[in-house]
Amino acid sequence: MKSIYTKLGSLLLAAGAFSPAAHAVNDLPGGPAVRQLNLHPAVTRIAVEVSWLHWFMMIACTVIFIAVFSVMFYSIWKHRKSVGHKAANFHESVTVEVIWTIIPFLIVIGMALPATKVLVASKDTSNADLTIKATGYQWKWGYDYLKGEGEGVSFLSTLDTAQRQMSNEGARGQMPDDYLLKVDNPVVVPVNKKIRVITTANDVIHSWGVPAFGVKQDAIPGFVRDTWFRSEKVGDFYGQCYELCGKEHAYMPIHVKVVSAEDYTKWVDGEVKKLAARQDDPNKVWTLADISARGEKVYAANCAACHQPNGKGAGPIKPLDGSPIVQDADKAKQIQIVLNGKTTPAAQMPPWKQLSDTDLAAVITYTKNHWSNSTGQVVQPAEVLAQRAK
Repeated sequence: MKSIYTKLGSLLLAAGAFSPAAHAVNDLPGGPAVRQLNLHPAVTRIAVEVSWLHWFMMIACTVIFIAVFSVMFYSIWKHRKSVGHKAANFHESVTVEVIWTIIPFLIVIGMALPATKVLVASKDTSNADLTIKATGYQWKWGYDYLKGEGEGVSFLSTLDTAQRQMSNEGARGQMPDDYLLKVDNPVVVPVNKKIRVITTANDVIHSWGVPAFGVKQDAIPGFVRDTWFRSEKVGDFYGQCYELCGKEHAYMPIHVKVVSAEDYTKWVDGEVKKLAARQDDPNKVWTLADISARGEKVYAANCAACHQPNGKGAGPIKPLDGSPIVQDADKAKQIQIVLNGKTTPAAQMPPWKQLSDTDLAAVITYTKNHWSNSTGQVVQPAEVLAQRAK
């Protein structure tokens, strides 16, 4: 029988090797591994404890299962009627009842103590060196550095546009090892520092987690939850949204980049300079060429994943190319939709209030003057700012 299974497995592997759909993939350090059955390699103390607790519970339950069923099957087999045994007739046994009460109680206590220790430690978010707020959106993550070095830094983290395009094309050909896990802006944190992560959501329930850190925390609209981690190794570590949050659920990965203290300081300095450069005067009047050029970059980073680079959309994602709202002379209509979103059975559009007035004005101008759209209209940041107040 074993040889049959071996031959069958060899045939399946051979068929897979010659299949045009087969892809050569490798383990992703900090992420999933090929044919992974166990938990991710732990890089935090909590993750080590969770892994130990997992195997402790697994072994304890296995031993209990084997012991109980061994006694049960032994009793059934050795005392069966066919070998002459007769059923005993007794009412109760105080000794047996005491034993089967005390032993399970001790087993539960033995399991509860280490589990409680890990649970309490995983919820102790006090004395954090760095506090980051992670906000779930459909379908991306927003990060705000609230306290500690880097305070004031904020950005959106979305799936890499090239990888989304690979998925749209059916994931044909050779796929990268970080397929559907690469983002444009990873979360950067220093090694050996306690990082507190506050989670919330803008629309529906999401969940932020990184298996290598041993953390997973739901992000619920209107509520603030928190968790923490302290990575003991530098490197790239990956997770995903772990709560089904809509049709793009598979396209909002989490990438945490753990670096040395020196490299983290350099990254913070770079981000502060970027933020300063983005602090545009909302009263500045832009030319069509300049603001369209900026809008093209904003569109590629935030809009192309859903509306497609060609602006044609797909399914409930409405096309922008030839759209009556985009071509409408009343610019306020499109500004309001981009700011506040629109959710109907026929259309799905998340709000984009988190983008700056200039970026929103730029991307709206770009859509009004790209593809077959040629309205000649320019949306200025001041117009977006005015619509925010309505």
